[in-house]
Amino acid sequence: MKQKLAIFDLDGTLFNTEKVNYLSYRQALAQKGYSLDYDFYTQECNGKYYKDYLPLLIPNPSEELMEEIHDLKKRIYPDNLGSATENEHLFSLIDLIKLEYYVALVTTASRKNSTDILEFFEKKEIFELILTHNDVNKVKPDPEGFLKAMNHFNMLPSQTIIFEDSDAGIEAAIKSGANVLTVAQF
Repeated sequence: MKQKLAIFDLDGTLFNTEKVNYLSYRQALAQKGYSLDYDFYTQECNGKYYKDYLPLLIPNPSEELMEEIHDLKKRIYPDNLGSATENEHLFSLIDLIKLEYYVALVTTASRKNSTDILEFFEKKEIFELILTHNDVNKVKPDPEGFLKAMNHFNMLPSQTIIFEDSDAGIEAAIKSGANVLTVAQF
């Protein structure tokens, strides 16, 4: 029986999906008459929850409009997956530790987009648990997803290591009490 848990974030940690998400949101927003600048996206949006940054792009957006844009983005996302790159070193590390550690994915991404990219790169079966924004009430920087993963495997924070890249993800990981490794670039 495994006595440790490794939790990985998806976007920016396991995969560089910045361009995939940018292109997908740019196309979704264009269908609704809005534009998205790449520099603005990378500085203000990337790695954050869509409900936190869409109001920066659209004055007083309704909940319905934000959901429509997000749903469009999810449908467009698979068409842009060729722009993603995987973190080969981190996947090699997972191969090395998987006999000793449970391996989980906790992401703010949607279940659909998470499944799309994991299947595109043939990595879905690596994870013993996948939690997305669809599985929690509060997204990062709230630690709910990380705590839920720990509870699922009956692990304490001291038995858990979290790999994260974004400010919100790192904040959530620290709040969970687990050990945290930051992925700055790959």
